[in-house]
Amino acid sequence: MRKGTIRYQPMEPIKKQRSREFRRAMTPAETRLWEQLRSNRLDSLHFRRQQVVRGFILDFYCHAMGAVIEVDGDVHATQRAEDAQRDAVMQAEGLRVLRISNGEVMEQLEETLERIRRFCLETP
Repeated sequence: MRKGTIRYQPMEPIKKQRSREFRRAMTPAETRLWEQLRSNRLDSLHFRRQQVVRGFILDFYCHAMGAVIEVDGDVHATQRAEDAQRDAVMQAEGLRVLRISNGEVMEQLEETLERIRRFCLETP
């Protein structure tokens, strides 16, 4: 199990508030994916949604596997530099990041779930 990734990390109160807001107002793709990931439904993997890690709010996070799943909408096409920086911070924490598009979730759900499953279970 990873040490220090979630517990005892400094967290700004605004980040905690924002993550709660994001949980209440998830995108349609995030909502659809969450229905498949919640309650350990995907290969008994435990995911958290809108989890704060090192100041970033992650869409989905599997602590046991050190896996971050980001569901990217159209806005991510214009913020590639920011996404790369965020991914680098996660990698420095020993986490692996998988980015999937809204379209993949909405149009190819089964294939996307299999891709997430393989990603989580592969040895880094």
